[in-house]
Amino acid sequence: MGLKISGERDVTASPCVGVCSTTLGDDVCRGCGRTFEEVLNWHSYDDEQKAAINLRLKKEAGSKR
Repeated sequence: MGLKISGERDVTASPCVGVCSTTLGDDVCRGCGRTFEEVLNWHSYDDEQKAAINLRLKKEAGSKR
């Protein structure tokens, strides 16, 4: 699972929200914000790569507010 005991998401957890638009041909998923390549290769990334992607997504979400 991707949650800590505190209820926070683990920094290496998949950001997937179950609404993937990359299967519809989008280069960037409208659900989680990952690129098609990031979605496709997520399970082969190490924890450092996953954390970096999640940090980028968090920053991008913060800049849209």
